[in-house]
Amino acid sequence: MALAGKKVFIVYAHQSSGSFNAAAKDAAVDVLTAKGCNVKVSDLYAMKFKAIATVEDIQGEVKDAQHFHYAEETKLAWEAGKLTADITEEQRKLTEADLIIFQFPMYWFSLPAILKGWIDRVLTLGYAFSNEKRYGQGIFKDKKAVLSFTTGSEESMFSANGINGDMNVTLWPLQNGILHYCGFQVLAPQIFWAPAHLPREANANLLLAWRTRLEGLLEEAPLTFTPMDYFDGEKGFRLKPEVQQKQSTEKFGLTVGVHLGLAVPPNNMMKAGV
Repeated sequence: MALAGKKVFIVYAHQSSGSFNAAAKDAAVDVLTAKGCNVKVSDLYAMKFKAIATVEDIQGEVKDAQHFHYAEETKLAWEAGKLTADITEEQRKLTEADLIIFQFPMYWFSLPAILKGWIDRVLTLGYAFSNEKRYGQGIFKDKKAVLSFTTGSEESMFSANGINGDMNVTLWPLQNGILHYCGFQVLAPQIFWAPAHLPREANANLLLAWRTRLEGLLEEAPLTFTPMDYFDGEKGFRLKPEVQQKQSTEKFGLTVGVHLGLAVPPNNMMKAGV
């Protein structure tokens, strides 16, 4: 996929313009703009983006104020054009984009609160997913997304025998439970291991590698997730018996999250084609 003319949306979550995350975001803007992409950035902290999902996200009356259900009420509001302007503006940027880059520091093995709030408020029911349109049949199946983030711990600590545990497992709820659930083609994550503990020259090399990857990012194959037709929708979306029987003789499970008690497939959430 040629980059020229493609629309890229960067959702950026860091407080400091002097941070490594800012440098990584700036590198993406520089490289992709030079390649002819139309790049838009949502700087969540600069925008003072509201992180909490509340009834205030809906303009006008709600259907059931006494028993308020955020997902159902925002679906109705989205259908009626009654979501607040900050949400609809982010949805507009996302709808237009071919590629979405999430740039952030990993906090507590997950996302910063402001970025999680963006996900909670922007990826509303109906707009981003539904019972009929999710996973491989998801609404954003024609879009690519990538997590680009820094860690506070070095790579060895996030290994299968490291004290933090396997990074593949850490990434499963983010890449499968959020991105793939909404249908995105999820590209391998860009992980900057503990840049705060590295010398300046090493950080420069990390950024150079990111710039090199950005040159062909949209041409990369996405990560592999278990197809929906492997599951029986009439039986709680559990693996079909024939799939489970075939898989039982394999050394590794299908994915990090669907492993059937077998060994977790190495790098399933970190590299394509494993």
